[in-house]
Parts: sequence; structure tokens; C-alpha cells
Amino acid sequence: MAAKSVVIGASVPAPRFRWNKLAPYLFISPFFIIFAIFGLFPILYSGYISLHEWTGIQPPRFIGMQNYFSLLRDSEFQIALRNTAVLLLLSVPATVGGGLLLAVVLNNKLVRFRGFFRTVFYLPLVVSLVVASQVFNLMLGNPFGLLNELLARLGLERVNFLNEPSLTLLVLTLLIIWKYIGNDLVIMLAGLQSIPPELSEAAMVDGANGRQIFWYITLPLMRPIILFDVVISTIAAFNLFAEPYTLFGVTGGVNQSGLVAGLLLYRTSFQFFKFGYGSAMAYIIGIIIFVLSLIQLRVGTRDHER
Repeated sequence: MAAKSVVIGASVPAPRFRWNKLAPYLFISPFFIIFAIFGLFPILYSGYISLHEWTGIQPPRFIGMQNYFSLLRDSEFQIALRNTAVLLLLSVPATVGGGLLLAVVLNNKLVRFRGFFRTVFYLPLVVSLVVASQVFNLMLGNPFGLLNELLARLGLERVNFLNEPSLTLLVLTLLIIWKYIGNDLVIMLAGLQSIPPELSEAAMVDGANGRQIFWYITLPLMRPIILFDVVISTIAAFNLFAEPYTLFGVTGGVNQSGLVAGLLLYRTSFQFFKFGYGSAMAYIIGIIIFVLSLIQLRVGTRDHER
């Protein structure tokens, strides 16, 4: 075997820098840069401010966990959480269940003008929140609202819908259903159309009726879509602001019956300029949303893990 010749002292060329390895990171870097500036930094800075007393004018004064302890004794915060919980229990089942029901109906090939009805139900979603709230204000206002005029013509007593504490959350729920059920319809319709039709056809051949097909085939396959819709609807309920603000003002209506978490957070931070207290409130609300989402995900996926 011939010996290999080795050149003593010959320089080894430096490895060339491969731009193709760096290119993917360069292409995705704008997202992480923007997220770090407008997403991560505000979250971390808000946590820092929540430990201080700050009005935005004077330098922040460190007070530790005092803002969080004060929130536990804040009666307005408790009212806002209670109203938000009631609104959550009223609006989420109505929008998710109503969206699923409409999707099942409009996914049926026997229904005529399906495209037209899908557009009609989706149209409220593109209407401005302020405009939608003002329309409800004109319809339900007292004494010259449209609904009150109809009640008067029927010989019935006028109802002060917007100033009656027992009806405040119901009115807000109706606005949410009218505004957002089109979004739930689109989500559910996309899920239904992703189910292979061969499954339903095979069940029909075996003698299953429409109710059995929906309950034992459609609904189990739609569970991930329903779970996703419930989670994002829960988050939206805690972030609700424009609708109650337009209908009931920054105070939340009579006896604070329409005061929800998003409205109280805005009033605390941008009306009373308690930025430290508002940041602590935002963190508490964020923790509540996180815990509720974990519970929903756990309950929604429990049967699949067995």
C-alpha cells in the first residue's frame, strides 16, 4: 500500500460560512423582534410596574405585593369578576352552541341559499363595535327606543332595558350573541366540512338516523373545534370592553351591574391613572384566564387520554 504523502506546514483552508444555515433564522427574526418589543417587553414591564405605585407623572415607588393584597379586598374588583363570570356563563354556551347549530343547518345540502344565509350571519362581525352598541342603545333605549315603541303599541308597559340592573347582563349577552355568533358559525362550519362524508354515509347504510349520526359521529369529531372555540370565547369574555363602555358608560351602569373586568381595568388605569394597581389587576385577570383555559383543555381532552 502506497504511503500517503503529507505536506508539512501546508495551511488548512478555513471553513466557508454557510449562509444557507443562517437564512431561515433571518427570515423568521422579524416576528421575534416585533414580539419582543410589542409583546414580551410590555408583559414583563407590566409585572415590574405592578410592584410599584405609579401615576405616570412621578417616578414609580416600590411597594412590593401591596397592589395584589389590595385587590383581594377591593369590592369593585369582586363585582367585576362576578359580572364577568355571569356573562361568561350566559354568552359562551349561547354563542358556541348557537354557532354549532347554525353550522349544522347551513352545512346541509337540502338547505337553499346557504351562501346567502352564511353571509347574513357573518355580517355583524364586520360592523364596528361602537356602531353595534349604539344600534342596541337606540333599539332598547327608554322611552323612545324601537322595542319600547313596539311594546307601547301593543298596550304593554315600557321597560327601561339599559337602566334596569337585573337586565343589564342580559342585554349585554344579546349584543355579544348578535355580534359574534357569525364567527362561531365560520369556525364550526370549517370543522364540519373537514369531516369525511363517507362516515355519515356508512352510518346511514347501517341504519343510523340523523340524530344518531350527529351524536355519535359528528359531535365526537367536532370536539377539538368546540374546545378551541370555548377557550377563545372565554378569553374574549374577560377582554370585553367596547360593548359595555358604549352601552353603560365607564361606571358600568346602575349599581355597577354592567361593570366587567375589562371595563374596570380601563377605568383604573386610564381614568384614575393607577398604573401599578391596573397592572396588578391585569396580571390577576391573566392568571384567571390561564387557569380556566387549562381546566377547559384538561376536561375537553380527558376522554381522549383514556
